[in-house]
Amino acid sequence: MSFFADTVMLSRIQFAVTSIFHMFWPILTIGMSWYLVVMEVLWLKTKDTNFYHHARFWSKLYILNFGLGVASGVAIEFEFGANWAPFSLAVGDFLGSILGFEGTMAFMLEAAFLGIMIYGWNRVPPLMHLLATMLVAIGATLSSFWIIVANSWMQTPAGGEMVDGKFLVHSYLEAIFNPAALSSWVHMVLAILETALFVIGGISAWYILNKRYEEFFSKSFKLAIALAILVTPLQIIVGHFSGEEVYHNQPAKLAAIEALWDTVPAGESAPWNVLVAPNVQDSKNNWSLSVPGGLGMVLSMKPQLDEPVLGLNEWKPEDRPHAVSLIFYSFRMMVGISFFFLGLMGVSLVQWLRGKLTVENITAQTWLMRAWIFAAPLGYLAVESGWMVREVGRQPWIVYGKIRTADAVSQVPASNVLVSLIAYTSIYLMLLGCALYFGSRIVRQGPNLGLPIPNPDLLKSSKAESLT
Repeated sequence: MSFFADTVMLSRIQFAVTSIFHMFWPILTIGMSWYLVVMEVLWLKTKDTNFYHHARFWSKLYILNFGLGVASGVAIEFEFGANWAPFSLAVGDFLGSILGFEGTMAFMLEAAFLGIMIYGWNRVPPLMHLLATMLVAIGATLSSFWIIVANSWMQTPAGGEMVDGKFLVHSYLEAIFNPAALSSWVHMVLAILETALFVIGGISAWYILNKRYEEFFSKSFKLAIALAILVTPLQIIVGHFSGEEVYHNQPAKLAAIEALWDTVPAGESAPWNVLVAPNVQDSKNNWSLSVPGGLGMVLSMKPQLDEPVLGLNEWKPEDRPHAVSLIFYSFRMMVGISFFFLGLMGVSLVQWLRGKLTVENITAQTWLMRAWIFAAPLGYLAVESGWMVREVGRQPWIVYGKIRTADAVSQVPASNVLVSLIAYTSIYLMLLGCALYFGSRIVRQGPNLGLPIPNPDLLKSSKAESLT
């Protein structure tokens, strides 16, 4: 069958394109919302006006990302009905309610207090504004929870059974807190925070490197380092636990991640592949560069395996992932970036302790600033790579072990899907161009340090007058 006549493949690509583009915006939105909370808390606690101006400056980028996130997410909702109607009919009773929770419980909370966060600086008391910013951050984080719950259920379905082609829920709690839910959500939230911190640190480093507002942005740069010290190592630890969940619940995905074709029995050691050339047709690797005994160290912290690791040959070709190269290298891209972040954070901490990040010395740290600028977009690449592993590694199942992807796609002409794919891609490229243009304008303009500081006493008196 020609690629352009394959409705299933075109529908998968379309959903991948819309999801990948959409994910760019919520990553920074959620992560930066908590950064804004920290800035406001520091302002109210220290009375340092620099923190207030930081909150005002970074909120501009937040608003830009929020708007683009809303616009780019609309298409995904339509695709459930247009491209994946059989899937929606089969699991809509559960996933529909989960996505409904995301809209009413999370997105509406975020949107309701966003106006106060944006326009309320001189209209509500500072503590009320801080509360609004916190509720925006909580709403954004709750939104990620419900989205991850829906996707995790597709990875490890629980809490019900398939009856006559439809999923009937027996326990909403078991379905919501399915085996992959909590570890996946924590892993994602930490990835979001980490990405936002390195974006903020990278932008701050750009200002410092170009000797613009050096004293001002040295504060945000060092705060990004301080928070990264907490987030970066924790992200790697949680990522390991998330990998253990895949090991036990999705063994075919793990086999694809490791490009492992033959089963390794318990008690034996197996190499960990660093580079491979998978040959899917012959069910083997044409060549590999491996670390002896490394697989056991990765999975159980010792060369010998405590449990067997199933190879891809344990499944029929139609029941296992085919894009082994994509899964294998996407996983290593994600892990490699995580350890690069860890190393950069460690070097930055050493320089800080050596007194090299003071206002007088920080502009001389050219190589460090360039490293942070280089790191700024890498978090996006790591998150997208992780999702590539997560989604492509689940194939050929859209709901693991229960509904095949080929059976979940709408029976529409491939030409229709191709047209909509081209249209969506064009629109998303335009949105990306707008994001880069307006984002660069915000960065080039820099912070407005002349913004007046809100006067709490004046706000209280104005409120009292309005009530009388």
